[in-house]
Amino acid sequence: MHRFIALIIGCAHIVASRQTYADQTPLRGSVPRNAVNTTFHGVEALDYDHYTRLEHPEFPRHGVRVKKTNLCDGVTAYTGYIDVEARHLWFWLTESDNNPSNDPVVFWTNGGPGASSSLALYGEFGPCRVLNENTTVPHPYAWNRNASVIYIDQPIGVGFSYADHGEYVSTTEEAAVDAAAFIAILFEHFTQFKDVPFHMAGESYGGRYIPLFAAELYDQNTRLAAASGIKPVNITSVIIGNGLVDTHSQFQALYDFQCTSVGKTVLDISTCVRMKQVLARCKKWQTAACIEQFEHMNCQAASDFCLDEFMQPYVAQNRNPYDITQLCEVDDWCYKISKDIYFYLLRSDVQANLGTDVDFSNGNQLATRFHADGDFFHENHDYVAALLHRGIKALVYVGTYDFVCNWVGVEQWTLKMEWVGQGGFAKQSLRPWTVNGHPAGKTRSYGGLTYATVEAAGHLVPYDKPKESLEMLNRWLFDGEL
Repeated sequence: MHRFIALIIGCAHIVASRQTYADQTPLRGSVPRNAVNTTFHGVEALDYDHYTRLEHPEFPRHGVRVKKTNLCDGVTAYTGYIDVEARHLWFWLTESDNNPSNDPVVFWTNGGPGASSSLALYGEFGPCRVLNENTTVPHPYAWNRNASVIYIDQPIGVGFSYADHGEYVSTTEEAAVDAAAFIAILFEHFTQFKDVPFHMAGESYGGRYIPLFAAELYDQNTRLAAASGIKPVNITSVIIGNGLVDTHSQFQALYDFQCTSVGKTVLDISTCVRMKQVLARCKKWQTAACIEQFEHMNCQAASDFCLDEFMQPYVAQNRNPYDITQLCEVDDWCYKISKDIYFYLLRSDVQANLGTDVDFSNGNQLATRFHADGDFFHENHDYVAALLHRGIKALVYVGTYDFVCNWVGVEQWTLKMEWVGQGGFAKQSLRPWTVNGHPAGKTRSYGGLTYATVEAAGHLVPYDKPKESLEMLNRWLFDGEL
């Protein structure tokens, strides 16, 4: 069962390193934590050899350490840590190549729980892609062409994030508080970002993270404005890629996706018949135990049963769970590039350049802990609805070849979500969207909500379709639609 749990809530991940996430020892050659300038003299005064600490009186438990970094191939970025007492969250910040003082800012987190955002930075849409463990190359479809992008390794135990005394986070609600505090502190010092549109984005388990992170930031804006007159962060939209927003719809949609809806079925008839017979039981059990009245142990049992029934036949075929047209490329690595990123970030010279405190790791234990605490059993579309009601727009995109977070389940939750625009959204027909005259997918929009498929892309849409994903992002950021 744990293998299946890792697939559905691990969605996109890099295999865990040998080092654990608690009580890690600072690396030799990295920027020591005590090598910190305590006075901030502006972004232009940050240097490559010392952290500068950013603080805010409204967040006495939180601080931000930041430095300049030669990210790759001559690209200048900012890297550092969000320090929350004994917890330390790692981040990268790449400024817009166009006009960083006026272009929008995108916050990004990968999913998991346990996936480092280095996968997005070095493998999906960062300014450089890792070619192998020793080489990076410029990426022509980087998302920072016209937007500044913040990547975060969260929760504790992911990537270069760590804890001093074995502390950890095991719910998204806890993680949301740290993410919102980080944005507030950073923007009070990187003042050029304060007025520009701010978009919170993520993929995979980001379908759980991003709605809660954005809701916490929105409510934090209100609290800070009332208490201290602090100008709010200009949160404009959420962007959810192949997201696990509604676990139960996503599980149940696996039947349609594998047996009826993809144009070519991937399972034999007898397996599809069995799956059809158990579908009603799964819907009834999950509705009673997880939705009408949440009861942790019963909901977990229902979800585990359904997940086993709907996913095991596919997994048994050794297909790539993130792309139904592919097999995993190298041994247990479904994407060779994730293996290359992993070994690239294990290099001591790379870590010293970035200024990390610890070795690179990934939180295998996080998925198990979040699952045990019931975090991934919750539906999250009510948060999306609440944001829409407050004028925060939402782009929900999905690759048509993804299995674990497939388009059938994603479309279903966007249609069933209760919000003021539900009826108008459901009445909209799917229409094609194109890039340079070529079909890129289908989309439906109404009242601030946009759903879009990306044709022939898997779980990692920007990796599979870099040109289309950049065009999609730019249209959303600057036009508000596809």
